[in-house]
Order: sequence, then structure tokens, then C-alpha cells
Amino acid sequence: MAGKVTIRDVAAIAGVSVTTVSQILNGKGERFTPETQERVKQAQQNLGYVPNYNARNLVSQSTRTIGVLVPDLSNAFFTSFIRGIQTRAKVDQFVPLILETNRNEELERDYVQELVQRTANGIIISSAAITSDTIDNLLKPNHIPYILFDQNTLTSGDRVDINEHEGGRLAAQHLIELGHRQVAIMMPKQATLNIQARYTGFCAEFQKIGELPKTVLSDMTPQAGYSAADTVRKLGVSAVFAINDEMAIGLMKGLKDAKVSVPEQVSVIGYDDVEMGAYVTPMLTTIHQPIYEMGVEAAKLLVDRIHQPDAPYESLMLPVSLVVRQSTRRREISD
Repeated sequence: MAGKVTIRDVAAIAGVSVTTVSQILNGKGERFTPETQERVKQAQQNLGYVPNYNARNLVSQSTRTIGVLVPDLSNAFFTSFIRGIQTRAKVDQFVPLILETNRNEELERDYVQELVQRTANGIIISSAAITSDTIDNLLKPNHIPYILFDQNTLTSGDRVDINEHEGGRLAAQHLIELGHRQVAIMMPKQATLNIQARYTGFCAEFQKIGELPKTVLSDMTPQAGYSAADTVRKLGVSAVFAINDEMAIGLMKGLKDAKVSVPEQVSVIGYDDVEMGAYVTPMLTTIHQPIYEMGVEAAKLLVDRIHQPDAPYESLMLPVSLVVRQSTRRREISD
């Protein structure tokens, strides 16, 4: 059989009409006998027929597609986050379309416009670059549901947030309990809302004991963490809170290459609890946030919004916890 298999080919092999095939393959074949339904499905399988996507959309008036905008696909955090979205989307029979924005406002707006043109049913926005202008002029007029993530300052819409202030507080409390007083916090110069919350939570705990953490500005990548090792070494601190795990892992490598032992000379604590943290040496102490669950909940919220567009906005706040491994230790007087 030359060319692409069509619905007419399936109908001819099954000995039924095109309409019958269409109804059975679209889950509306209850009025046909089990034998007819089986014959159509067997013909589809034998021919390798895949229903025309655009034609199905015209019938159902739904693409069953959700856009997912993330700032950095190379970041292990977003790998777990997307996995959670995919798991939940599959349950609800939606297909996620993943797009990396590189924290670029113009690119993000272009992607949102494309998703609107392609009639995506909804969008998960895990980026700080999205603006109220994009929301008001592209999503709202076209009645496209959206979910906001904790990096973004926008307040209008469903949200999935993490208790970031508590995460920063837990990191500080852990270091204080281990006897650390001279500490540094590594964070980016342009801190998003969630990063700012981690910072304030951390600093607030140290202010209670009359100490002020030093700040080391660094991008949130392993390479930047590695490059910051020399700065950390010169500060003479006994512990460092890296604002994410990738930065912390890079820092530990940089300190090791500079002959500074972790945690014997400098304790390091990260944030996120990405999978790699449990496989580096020493294993990384970190603040766990439920990354996979965040993806699951974001997808669930979005699908609920698609089905109930007029329901009140929802905001979920997910918890964090301390995971103690090998990269932090008690500061001895002789340290």
C-alpha cells in the first residue's frame, strides 16, 4: 500500500464505513457490536493507522496539549519537575509541550503566542520572565488557563509555591546548631522571588544570634559554583549555603581542587535535593523540596482549571525539609 495509511484504508479492510471507523476510534462506538469494534481496531493495528491529529481536534475542539515554559532544561531541578508534569498529564490524557525560555522575556512571549495559535489547552509557566502584559494581552483574551510557579511575582492566577522562607531558615538553623557563625550565602545577582525568600529566611536566623552572612554573587550553575571557590576560600568562612544544589556541587569541586576539604574545613549545604546530590563525594547536605510532586500538582491544577474555568483561583504551598548527608559537620574550636 503506497503513501500514508488513511481512515479509508481501515474502513475498507474492516468492511465498514469511514464514519463507523471514526466513531469507534474516537471512543464513541458503543452502538456497534463488539465484533465490529474489534474488527476496526484490528484493522487499525494491522495497518499501523494513526488518526489525523488536526481532524480529531476539529471534532473534539481540543488539542489536549499543555505548554510548559521552563527557564533552563540543563538544570536537574526542571528534569524532575517535568517528569512530574508528564506523569500527571498522561493520567489526564494530555500531552505536554516543553519549551525552554532561557529567562528571555521576548522569547517567552513568542512561545506563549505560538501556544495560543496552536490552541494549547493551557500553559504551566515555570519562569520569572513572564510579564503581566503577556498574561493580560495573550492568555486572558484567548481564555487560555495558566499556572504560575514560585519564581514569578505575578499574583493573578493559580499557583504552586514552596515555603522558600522556611527552607532558608532550616539551612541556617542546621549550620547554627553545628556551631558555624562565620558563613556565606551564594546566590545570583538578579534573584527571583523564590531565591529572595530563601535568602531572607537564612539571614533572619543568623541575625537572631547577631551574625550577618557574607554574600557571594554567582550564577546558579555548577560552573559558576566552581569558579566561586576561590572567593569563598578567601572569605575565611567555615560554612556556605549555596542557593541551589548545582551551585553547591560545583563549589565542592572547586574547593577540592583548591585543597580545601569539605566538610573538614568548610561545610557546604545546598537547596533542591536533586538526584545527583546523593552521588557526589561528599554526599550533599541540602534542603529538600518536592520537585516531582510540584510538577504533578501543577499539571493537576491546570487540568482542573481547563475543566472548570470559572472556579476560584487556587494556590498550593508545598513543604520543605532538611536532608543531612556528609557535606556539613560540627565546627570544632580548633577548626
